[in-house]
Amino acid sequence: MIEFGSIINGKQVKTGEWIDIYNPYTKKQVGRVASIDTKTLDKVLTDTKNTKINLTRYERYDILNKIASALEERVDEVSKMITDETGLCLKDTRYEASRVSDVLRFSAMKALDDDSQVFPCDVSKNGKPRRIYTTRVPLGLISCITPFNHPMNQVVHKIAPAIATNNTVVLKPSEKTPLSAYYFAQLALDCGLPPNMLNVINGADVQATAEMMTIHPEITMVSFTGGSKVGKIIASKAGYKKLVLELGGSSALLVLEDADIDEAVEVTMSGTFKNSAQRCTAIRRILVHESIADDYAAKLTTRVEALKYGDPYDAENDMGTVITEESAKEMQLRVQDAIDNGAVLLAGHKRDGALYAPTVLDHVHNAHEVVAKETFGPVAPIIRFKTLDEAIDIANDTPYGLSGGVVSNHWPSIQRVITELDTGTVNVNEAPSYRLEWTPFGGVKDSGLGYKEGVIETMKGYTYVKTYSLPWDIA
Repeated sequence: MIEFGSIINGKQVKTGEWIDIYNPYTKKQVGRVASIDTKTLDKVLTDTKNTKINLTRYERYDILNKIASALEERVDEVSKMITDETGLCLKDTRYEASRVSDVLRFSAMKALDDDSQVFPCDVSKNGKPRRIYTTRVPLGLISCITPFNHPMNQVVHKIAPAIATNNTVVLKPSEKTPLSAYYFAQLALDCGLPPNMLNVINGADVQATAEMMTIHPEITMVSFTGGSKVGKIIASKAGYKKLVLELGGSSALLVLEDADIDEAVEVTMSGTFKNSAQRCTAIRRILVHESIADDYAAKLTTRVEALKYGDPYDAENDMGTVITEESAKEMQLRVQDAIDNGAVLLAGHKRDGALYAPTVLDHVHNAHEVVAKETFGPVAPIIRFKTLDEAIDIANDTPYGLSGGVVSNHWPSIQRVITELDTGTVNVNEAPSYRLEWTPFGGVKDSGLGYKEGVIETMKGYTYVKTYSLPWDIA
């Protein structure tokens, strides 16, 4: 069993109540982390704010690469730990460990970039013989709150750019899956990260802890990834702080009339069932032209029925559990409601505790709860359409606007989808979830404020631009 104290000022502090962590598949305790009360958290936030970090660009680069190398040597250990706390299969957790390394190395690379600009001032009749320069300055204290899915990668997406820009962070990971966050923070300290640059806490009173992580006056920025409901609460309470809110999604994949059906099925498989479909960008609605829907549904069903799911520790399995038995029950009810209201079950819809079989539904309508809400699990709902106009209308008929995709080789139609889909991302002949760790990423509508994640955009968001000018007599 893994045990971590709160990570405060470079040390593990084992005070307060313990928060116990259980594996969703075995239901056995796999670890625990210490909690702190809000009085202690108040002091941690103030002390972290008052800590000034002055690492050189090379020192930041070096620390980030050391952490990446250390993690690459520990892939099996890290993968098992993530499986322990999430119930995700080893195939998925090994992939996550690899992604974490990418985030760190991209952040290290960008830490070396010269991000300044120079503007001549003798360019108009009102100018002077001067030059204006810009430099980026760290914001200060960043409050980071992360969800249960991708418990290490979500954390590192917030922390690595903070290290790269000399910011300090207090992190509150999900109480369901905190082990990865504490493991990462301790490893970062072992690799030379200065004390108080990253502190990791959880509170026994989850609501009071999250509220303090939002409203505390020493916090300069709140970076939150999670559900849209909580994101809106944070936005209403944060006050005069910079916000990055990456929230829910209901990604649509449009399979147009000219699509290669085999290619469409492959895109669907890669975009729907990885990570037990617990990804904000996972395909939640599959919009298929009625002329090819029968063939597509049959081929997709064959592929889904061949998926191996079950024991997440079995290296041959393609899928483990969802995060809790309650979550599995909720999606089971939503699928059954769709069936009761006209949808046709083609595969799956079986539950054993937190294990829910990969499921395919056909003849789904956008009003069915299984697609109207963010069903955070392995369900592939097929919605049939007649025209591209109808498909775009259906795709946009959701509160969410995170990502989408289209399978087609008809360029005018592809252009329309890219232009008219109300999402932050559109991928062509690829799953809506596809991106690299340093490319811009973010949503619109209830999927977030539109600020982008990805290493480059996050580093911009964690800094402000300061300008200064100097005399310059030479043209």
